[in-house]
Amino acid sequence: MFRRQLIAASAAITAALALAAPVAAQTAWPERPIEMIVPWGAGGGTDAVGRIFGQLLQQNLGQPVNVVNRTGGSGVVGHTAIARARPDGYTIGVMTIEIDMMHWQELTDLTYEDFDILAMVNADPGGLMVEADAPWADAAALRDHIKSSPPGTIKASGTGQGGIWHLNLLGWLLSEDIPVTNVPWVPSEGSVAGLTDMVAGGVQLVPSSLAEGRSLIDAGRVRPLASMSDERQALFPDVPTLKEATGSDWKLSVWRTIVAPKGLPEDVRAKLVEAIKAAYDSPDYQNFMNERGFGLVWAGPEDATAQVAADDARLGEVMKATGLAAQ
Repeated sequence: MFRRQLIAASAAITAALALAAPVAAQTAWPERPIEMIVPWGAGGGTDAVGRIFGQLLQQNLGQPVNVVNRTGGSGVVGHTAIARARPDGYTIGVMTIEIDMMHWQELTDLTYEDFDILAMVNADPGGLMVEADAPWADAAALRDHIKSSPPGTIKASGTGQGGIWHLNLLGWLLSEDIPVTNVPWVPSEGSVAGLTDMVAGGVQLVPSSLAEGRSLIDAGRVRPLASMSDERQALFPDVPTLKEATGSDWKLSVWRTIVAPKGLPEDVRAKLVEAIKAAYDSPDYQNFMNERGFGLVWAGPEDATAQVAADDARLGEVMKATGLAAQ
């Protein structure tokens, strides 16, 4: 009798421990270092945001956060590494707007729906920038000149063919009912190269973020005509929105979001979002972003996901309309 009672009690304790074990494991998270994957190279803007967040999350979570650059495939390699990791909270990453472009080009099957989007922590609206001595007083005058001039009179640059700033230009031209062939695109290694080419007279327009042109704007060598944003940017209060300047509803920002593989446990997800918000609100992050001219934007999981989804649809429409989407 006693033996049967002992066996029954032991079985009950074992069952109770088995039920309690997952809860204990979850509430103890994180118990070991976390890896943050950056899909772009060291030294760039996304790498900088990832590294400052890694430092701040390490302070908030009490575990090392190791930043790892996984580059290649125009962002495909790094984004895939994030999405395919175990959804246990020990792998997170920085997702960029290229996730809304790659699948339209059939570079990957990945979309934003393959991630748990935790927060958007940065967004830099596109803009229209011309050389300081350009003859157009505002964006409306530039638009009218493009409409009335032979194709190729105005050339633009700021990224590779089919890159985000090329799509920004195409989206604007479509919104103004201007044939996209009117403004040929000159591929470059990025906004800095495009701006340098413009100052040298090689092209007449760069539609990248005003933040990337800040040093040349401050030096009086580049003139910003408009911002592709809902409101004027705090760093450029005298630059009108595109809506104000021409009436166009086109908007586009490059953004950076903190994400994890799809399927995070709810308690881990909640802890991560809380830690990310604390990092975002910290003076260290705010000062870091302001010093570099990066746009400070906070959006929690639901709002960030809605923004990413809207951009996916918007960019898909542009790419299909201009032949840049895979057929």
